[in-house]
Amino acid sequence: MKKIISLFMVLAALLWPATDAHSEEAKKLYTCGMHPQVIQDQPGNCPICGMKLTLIRKQVGEDPASEPKIKFYKSTMTPGETSPTPAKDSMGLDMVPVYEEAKGTDNPSTIAVDAATQQNMNLRWSDVVRGPLRKTIRTLGAIDYNETALADVTTKFKGWIEKLNVDATGQLVHRGEPMFEIYSPELYSAEVEFLLALDAGSTNDPGALALRETAASKLKFFDVPDAQITELAKSRTPRKALPVAAPMSGFVVEKNIVQGQMVDAGMKLYRLADLGIVWVIAQVYEQDLAYVQLGQEAVVKVASLPDREFRGRVTFIYPSLDEKTRTARVRLEFENPGYFLKPGMFVSAQIHAQLEDSAVLVPESAVLRSGAQNTVFVALDGGKFEGRDVVLGVAAENAMIQVISGLNAGERVVTSGQFLLDSESQLREAIEKMRGSTSAPKTEPTPAISTNEEPVTAPAGAAAEVSVYVCPMPEHVSIIYDHAGSCPICGMALVPVMPSMLQKIQPGGKVLYYTCPMPEHANVHEEKPGKCPLCAMTLIPVMAAPDATHQSTNPPIPLSTSPTSTINSEHSATNSAARQLYTCPMHPEVIADHPGQCPKCAMELVPVKSK
Repeated sequence: MKKIISLFMVLAALLWPATDAHSEEAKKLYTCGMHPQVIQDQPGNCPICGMKLTLIRKQVGEDPASEPKIKFYKSTMTPGETSPTPAKDSMGLDMVPVYEEAKGTDNPSTIAVDAATQQNMNLRWSDVVRGPLRKTIRTLGAIDYNETALADVTTKFKGWIEKLNVDATGQLVHRGEPMFEIYSPELYSAEVEFLLALDAGSTNDPGALALRETAASKLKFFDVPDAQITELAKSRTPRKALPVAAPMSGFVVEKNIVQGQMVDAGMKLYRLADLGIVWVIAQVYEQDLAYVQLGQEAVVKVASLPDREFRGRVTFIYPSLDEKTRTARVRLEFENPGYFLKPGMFVSAQIHAQLEDSAVLVPESAVLRSGAQNTVFVALDGGKFEGRDVVLGVAAENAMIQVISGLNAGERVVTSGQFLLDSESQLREAIEKMRGSTSAPKTEPTPAISTNEEPVTAPAGAAAEVSVYVCPMPEHVSIIYDHAGSCPICGMALVPVMPSMLQKIQPGGKVLYYTCPMPEHANVHEEKPGKCPLCAMTLIPVMAAPDATHQSTNPPIPLSTSPTSTINSEHSATNSAARQLYTCPMHPEVIADHPGQCPKCAMELVPVKSK
């Protein structure tokens, strides 16, 4: 007995997982990667493109109650052909289901995209972040001398160059080093006067003391250093050539004398420049001037050292603007150890500005710019994407841009493939405008990408007057329907017609019966609108000839001009109804009083039987 129970338990354990697996297999759905609207409960090929269907994988923990409900079934080949229950279309293919959207997601700007289509569209998204708003201004500039570190070497007397110690441009000199020796009669006379004043009178004589101070001051006015005056007082011997020392340390950038040359007073003999600090004069465009402030950090790079950066500061913004280039000069100051930055070099400069400490930032690639507005697509849960208009601010560094309104930190925006979403969104908007439903809210949830055959409702203000619908095509305007949908002939969305306009469109018209638009089902005659019992296509009305007293804007097309034609204005409505009439199954506006072919599609005319 125990062996039998144990064997039974083993068999139950083996059979139970198989039952679960079978149940799970029954719940599997398959779809096409190119046509996500195709969904079947068994493997196979796509009826549209013939590709192999792929398994739809459900997310772990998904609530079965959250699965969308089926609104209706539609044909994949014939636009506008729908069915409330599973059926085959006029082409013999299985209709695919159209699902309802979840509650609370009826935003007309929301688009649903399944996982397979997301992969085909190469959709990528990024998070909206909050951080400091930094802007980098990139420009070009040139290195120049520090104007506050320039010095000219001149003399205040006329003379001749006796000896030249600094004889080359570019030579580095230090403060106090002799640059040249000059003979000047005026300077020599001043030395002699100073020596005579020293020997005149005693040291306590006030007159002699004033004379010595006057003679020493004259030498100082000739820029003779105090050390040379002291040496002259000790030696008591005037010097013919007086050495002239460098007033500062720096490089000789200009040299205008040679040995033996006569120079005049005030003549510029040398120009010295200290290159320990250099300036960079950068050109900043007018629109970027608002972001440049004194003290901001600046970085420059030179072509000779591409792997090295030099950091400095903004020290001055020039008050004038170049009228031709529309740029302003901005002075940047850099320390120059090693003298790598040489005046005259071109540099690429970057000025870093921090405009705000905290701002909402998104990648620039996520923004679709149309000129009038800026749009981003926000990635929602469940494979849905919402188009949202945003107000942009300043372009930040690292290809980011500030968002003033429209987004919050933590949301996700699409950065790749959003052009396809935008095309689909605009296409849906255009369809809704053609249907006339953009002026009033929909009564049905917004469909996903592939479910755009939703029935159209009339505007709210005209709902009380609308009783019939017609096709907007002039050739099909004579066909009248009592429900919204699509024209079974051309597939265009039917438009509502006011009762006051009905007589203008179809004066005197009367529906004799409803028939199938398929030629092989022309024998189907029904008293009320509905579906063809053979192919499930929407039945179309067969209209009686209008009275001769009405002037129709779209009269039936005659096939004969004989006196017996039913469209002859001399016959009354009673005679027209008594005669045998013929019409085209595809073009009901074509009416004739004898058999023949339709002048539009060459189909055989069928008799009109009144009921």
